[in-house]
Amino acid sequence: MTLTEHVSAHSAPSSEIVFDISDVTLRFGGVVSLNDVSMTMTRGEILAVIGPNGAGKTSLFNSLTGVYTPQEGRITVSGRPGDPPVSVIGKKTHVINHLGVARTFQNIRLFPALTALENVKVGVETRQTSGPVAAMLGLPWQRREERESTAAALALLRDVGLGGRVDDLAASLAYGEQRRLEIARALGTNPGVLLLDEPAAGTNPVEKRELAELISRINAERGVSVLLIEHDMKLVMSIAHRIVVLNFGEKIAEGTPQEIQRNPTVVAAYLGTSAEDAAGQAEQAPELNLIDTAPASHHEETGDE
Repeated sequence: MTLTEHVSAHSAPSSEIVFDISDVTLRFGGVVSLNDVSMTMTRGEILAVIGPNGAGKTSLFNSLTGVYTPQEGRITVSGRPGDPPVSVIGKKTHVINHLGVARTFQNIRLFPALTALENVKVGVETRQTSGPVAAMLGLPWQRREERESTAAALALLRDVGLGGRVDDLAASLAYGEQRRLEIARALGTNPGVLLLDEPAAGTNPVEKRELAELISRINAERGVSVLLIEHDMKLVMSIAHRIVVLNFGEKIAEGTPQEIQRNPTVVAAYLGTSAEDAAGQAEQAPELNLIDTAPASHHEETGDE
């Protein structure tokens, strides 16, 4: 199946709210990282958050997952279908994960000395009930859970294209394979919503295409809502149902990929010019779009986005 066919196969997002973000402000001393940001994410959609370096994208992710606590505003989540909305403000990251929220990171965070299978089992076993005493005693239900976690992890590895690498150490995998392994581990927690922080960073064109197809399949076949930060505009425009644009910690635009791609305010943010100048350039060069103005390659960022 081609990437275009994957996108067209997406189930239509529902009206059920997954994340409800209202008037969120996050400060670090005198620096405002997020300023009065409001947005919603609906069940079943792939929602991309884009913006230039330093726009506040990772700060938003960290606020949604309990890494940061905003000083102002409200964030609620309904992680899995039918769950009531719950505030994430002040909650620990593991508590938010149990609510059905999983994430990957801009800098890969695998266990390099563990095998691919063992890495995914770490995610799967967060949902199990057996404790260390049951494991030491080898109780029947613990042995059953162990077999079930192994089977679930193997299935996830096959789903992300790593079925032939189950016994290989994570450190020995190619960079793109490590990205897919991190996604498999996140899926092991059985999330209703998956947050991907620059999953295509450092990957080559073939790996980017495979990643886009994988994200589309996760959304369409597993019914997992996906919130995505990504610099690769071709990937974003090809798979996102909707896009939110941040700049200097503020939301400056929201809409479909087609709307965002030709939005003068968004193009201006990437060009570092005024919206009026960007609109004038668009009139003089109708072929100008956001993909043309975005950086040709990913530049690794330091500090908070």
